[in-house]
This record gives sequence, C-alpha cells and structure tokens, in this order.
Amino acid sequence: MRVLVVTAVAAEADAVAAGLVGYAGPARRTLPSGHALGHHARGARYGAPPPPGAASPLPPAPPPGAAPLPPPAPAPGTAPGAAPAPAAGAAEGLVDVVVGGVGPAAAAVATTSALAASPYAYDLVVSAGIGGGFAAHAPLGAVVVSDAIIAADLGADTPDGYLAVEELGFGRSVHLPPPALTDRIAKTLHEGRQRHVVAPVLTVSTVTGTAARTAELGARHPRAAAEAMEGFGVAEAAAAHGVPAVEIRAVSNTVGPRDRAAWRIGQAMDSLRYAVQLLSTTVFLEEL
Repeated sequence: MRVLVVTAVAAEADAVAAGLVGYAGPARRTLPSGHALGHHARGARYGAPPPPGAASPLPPAPPPGAAPLPPPAPAPGTAPGAAPAPAAGAAEGLVDVVVGGVGPAAAAVATTSALAASPYAYDLVVSAGIGGGFAAHAPLGAVVVSDAIIAADLGADTPDGYLAVEELGFGRSVHLPPPALTDRIAKTLHEGRQRHVVAPVLTVSTVTGTAARTAELGARHPRAAAEAMEGFGVAEAAAAHGVPAVEIRAVSNTVGPRDRAAWRIGQAMDSLRYAVQLLSTTVFLEEL
C-alpha cells in the first residue's frame, strides 16, 4: 500500500517517523534523522534504517502492559539492512509524511499538492497527530480513529441554532472513511493493547476553550471523541483525488477550558508513535 500521512507540525511528523522505524514494506524508503520538513513541503519517506553516520530515532516504547513488537524478519536471502524484495503481485509499499501546517486550509493545500506532485498514486491518506479529547469518550493518551471526519463549524449560526452547510443547500461537512479500514485499524490497536475508540473526529478552525462551546459541540455531535484542526481539509483534498482518508488522533488534552498544566503532550506523542508502529507492521502493508 502507498500511504500519505499528513501532520500539522514537525513534532507530529517526528512521532510518526519514530513509529515507522521498523516499517518493513515491500520497498522501504530512507530519510536521515534530523530532517526538516517545511510548511507545504513535499513528503519525506520513512522506513529503512538511516544511512551510515546518521543518527536513528529509537522506536517508541509500548504502553504499560503491552508486549513489545518483534523486529521485522528479513525475507529469505535478503542481506541484513537491505530492503526486502516486493512480494509477488504486491504493490510497492511506501509511506510518505508531510508537514502540512495548522488549520483545514493549510492541510488541504499541502495534501492536494502532495497528491498532485506524486509520480505514483496513493492508496490511502491519513491525517495524523494529537488533539483534544471529549472527556466522556476519550481519556488522555487514548487514540481516536475516525469513523467520520466532520467540519464542525462549516455552516451558519441562526436564531434557531446552528445549520451545517448541507442544511444551507450547498457543500458538505462530513467525510466517512471506509468502515472496513477503520475496523482493521481498531483491530490492530486492540491487539497491540493501545487504548482507542472509533468515533467521529471534529475539525474546528478555533480550538474549543470554554465549557459552553464544549457543551454545544457535544450536543450537536454526541458521539464525537476528539477535535483537531486539519482532518477535514485533508479528507476534502483526498476526496478530490479519489483517495480514501482516515484521521488518527492521540489525545493530549481534554476539550474545554484550557488548562495547560493538565495537558499530556508527551504521553499523546508516545501513543501516536506506538499506534503508527502497530499499523506499519499490519495495515500499511495490506491492500484496501
């Protein structure tokens, strides 16, 4: 499978890259450690060990109680450190990671630029990073796998309440990842003992910071487990190119009044790394 992963900032891309250290796709790609992925930059490729002399990031530790993943076994006849030959009849395996910038517009531009510039077709686009979790559904450190990617503020306020763009008679505010894909991702996380939930992820242009706004979003989207700022832009660009998309968010803080002392960004990055590590040895090697 050829996968494009779009993050908002370089720290998230670093977490994804750390999870991909053991990626053993039919064709592996190398990016030296110490990379710099610029805003709207073309994707970087991860997977094989870095070249001689380049420092290699350590793979993430699994969450407490989880068994560590074994290193990928080389294919018969493959020299240590060499990329394995493609399996018979299998598509070339590839994971590209792009730092797209913050917000749905930046994410959409970065995603569509990467898709348009690529010399090959992607099979899947993943919006990945950390985000806020709704306390009723997603605790700190949990991973949210989207079964819907929703533009939560793409619409209009009226005296009778909020109207989504569909209710205004134009546009769309929801993208639905393939159910079989979300099921496979959830199964993989479950088998790796990574706490997770399959639920809608909201895309907002302004991060929620009040109890009133939290209650409003919860009333409109009672199943929503997380909010972030890029997923809908990524999904919209992917849809324009006919590529399925899914959003994966590790929860760093609770949606609501902003209490920085309660944020757990490091824990969320660890969960993101471990989730990618699990997916890179299973889902990223399969066909949709």
